[in-house]
Amino acid sequence: MNVNNQLDSLDIELLRKLTKDARIPYIQLAKILKISNSLTHQRINRLKKMGVLKNAHYEIDPTTLGYTTIASTGIVLKESRYVDQVVNALKQIPEVVECLNVTGKHALLIKTYAFNNDHFRTILYEKIHPIKGIEETNTSIAFNAGFSRNVPLVLK
Repeated sequence: MNVNNQLDSLDIELLRKLTKDARIPYIQLAKILKISNSLTHQRINRLKKMGVLKNAHYEIDPTTLGYTTIASTGIVLKESRYVDQVVNALKQIPEVVECLNVTGKHALLIKTYAFNNDHFRTILYEKIHPIKGIEETNTSIAFNAGFSRNVPLVLK
């Protein structure tokens, strides 16, 4: 559900501050935005109810934990009817951190982190390839993660 037309400039500013630091105290947000603490609470609760804010979380740097291989893998399915089954099987593989349903030759595009190329090969051949419904895969290994960010916050 698109709720962008229900947001105002205060909502956008709150979202910008929260996406920079999800742990910022509400009272500090209120001071920065020159609004009351209760209005800050009300707006954040409203954004949560609308589904704009899902949850606050820490971002883990995979390289500090030894994950040196980042792989993007396109998956071709034997038949489109397998998509839900394959997605559910991929959810069970902890190293697969993202799965997109895409257009084109590949039905799915996944992002995988591994400790090294040998570890990735094991994940690919022993965990991904055996999944029922997968016809073929095509993988690109990333040299590094250039950047990752949230979608732009704009008023419509």
